Amino acid sequence: MHYLDFLTRVHTRLAPTTYLEIGVRNGRSLALARCRAVGIDPAYSIRAELDGDFALFRTTSDEYFARPEPLAATGGVPFELAFIDGLHLFEFALRDFVFAERHSSARGMVFFDDMLPRTVDEAARERHTQAWTGDVFGVLQVLERYRPDLVVVPLDTVPTGLLAVVGLDPDNTVIDDNFTEILAEFRHPDPQPVPAEVLDRSSVVSPGRFLEAEVLELLASRAGDVTAADLRGPLRELVAERLGAAFVGMPV
Repeated sequence: MHYLDFLTRVHTRLAPTTYLEIGVRNGRSLALARCRAVGIDPAYSIRAELDGDFALFRTTSDEYFARPEPLAATGGVPFELAFIDGLHLFEFALRDFVFAERHSSARGMVFFDDMLPRTVDEAARERHTQAWTGDVFGVLQVLERYRPDLVVVPLDTVPTGLLAVVGLDPDNTVIDDNFTEILAEFRHPDPQPVPAEVLDRSSVVSPGRFLEAEVLELLASRAGDVTAADLRGPLRELVAERLGAAFVGMPV
């Protein structure tokens, strides 16, 4: 399944009231939103038709989230769906996740694009191929190590995979607190040490199976003010039953 087809179904079934996109480019994925949507990109060039409630910011995510009120564009309502597709470098993608989670609802979810490079060359920090994911794949390893409270599911979408992250906790500061140490361990010079299971997609879930697991329906059924602690148990139980215990991390 192409990632845009998958995200179309996510928007429909989750029906978020607020949406965040970091890395807008031509607007094809942003155009899927049917709610108040915030798009951040210092060099966007919109080619898709945007018909809805959009707020576009021609700036970097660092600059945007340094504002006194990053949620001013949504009237203070936290994001319920976020798509991270900005600069394809590990440290920027990880920092974008910190920003997104901090300003999201606990019942929200975050998707990363370009999580499953098909070759080591495609995963290089210094781009030298037409198709390019960069070293964003390292985010998966960081979340598994530092955030076992999250549900993290790599998805076998075309062309280069997505990563679904649910069970968000806006108050969690573990990654931010350890950011320097994380970069020292997980950021590598080219060629990148891409794990074999990433290249051969041996530990991923098909997008159809993820949709059938009814994770979206569980999140959509919860009130906007649900807490991470209240949602964690039902969410982990559902994912373990429908997708396998490997995707829910260690008990917390």
